[in-house]
Amino acid sequence: MAEWREDDTGLHRTFTFNDFAEAWEFMSKVAVLAEEHDHHPDWSNSWNTVEITLISHDAQRVTSRDRRLAAAIDQI
Repeated sequence: MAEWREDDTGLHRTFTFNDFAEAWEFMSKVAVLAEEHDHHPDWSNSWNTVEITLISHDAQRVTSRDRRLAAAIDQI
């Protein structure tokens, strides 16, 4: 997960696309993955940019659940 940054607040990654439609399509795919993993990202979207943070709020730290979802997102 070379492009993910980890700190005390979670795993973070910024994705940049050609336009809003591509960013939205990506977010739709991530939403399906999040449901499948029963683990949902904190994220934001501004035009062609999607910022994602993954953290296990119940554990108040990054866990294997976050790493698994990050790896699945990387496969998109």
